[in-house]
Amino acid sequence: MIVLEFKLKGKAEQYRIIDDMIRTAQFVRNKTLRYWIDNQGIKLVDLYKQCAIMAKEFEWAGKLNSTARQAMAQRAIFAIQRFFANCKAKKPGKKGYPQFKKHTRSVEYKTSGWELSTDKRCLTFRDGFAAGKFKLIGSRDLHFYAPQEIKRIRIVRRADGYYAQFCINVERKEEPVSTGKIIGIDVGLNHFYTDSDGETVPNPRYLRKSEKALKRLQKRVSRKKKGSKSRKKAINKLGRKHLKVSRQRKDFAIKTALCVVKSNDFVA
Repeated sequence: MIVLEFKLKGKAEQYRIIDDMIRTAQFVRNKTLRYWIDNQGIKLVDLYKQCAIMAKEFEWAGKLNSTARQAMAQRAIFAIQRFFANCKAKKPGKKGYPQFKKHTRSVEYKTSGWELSTDKRCLTFRDGFAAGKFKLIGSRDLHFYAPQEIKRIRIVRRADGYYAQFCINVERKEEPVSTGKIIGIDVGLNHFYTDSDGETVPNPRYLRKSEKALKRLQKRVSRKKKGSKSRKKAINKLGRKHLKVSRQRKDFAIKTALCVVKSNDFVA
């Protein structure tokens, strides 16, 4: 699958509804995990049944689309399977026993509960929460893919807004053009990488350059009163700075890797 990400543009009331959707998804995930702890040995189908029971027991949980509830049950079962896999492999230290989530930032939909506009520039949620229509902002184009190829939509909350990730089931075929060159690369700390020809690419050290700003923003958070609006604003500014550093590091790594691959036929 490939993942295309777009920023969601909507009203403040719509963003609050998305927060309610994420909190409900977190509740479903924790509730299914609690059910597994009390009844160990159950399968994913049993967790799906528990999601249906939960929707009838809690009215606000029933507002969330059924496929979104099933997706959260899958998250719980994946955590359980990972724990047993680590135990079977005799991994040293902690095996990753499934934990209850406190700060979930995303909710997933499968093939229902949402609808794309005809021009594929707007996304509308059709479940009980009725978040409404959002404009999709991004440089990628969904016109190349049929609606049935979109298998999942993940709504992610970040410090600078809300994003929609489209998981598309397609095969990517790229025909490489041979240059007849072979190069070896060693990734390190002093340099971003050193190749077999002796050339090096310096490490940009974005995190090191931003340490003073991050430290200053962290102090502002610690000085604010817990639960106050000013503390929430300070946390948001700190999160935006961390997000900027993360994107800088990712963009540098991807662009540098693409330059290496394009200039050489084979990278070892």
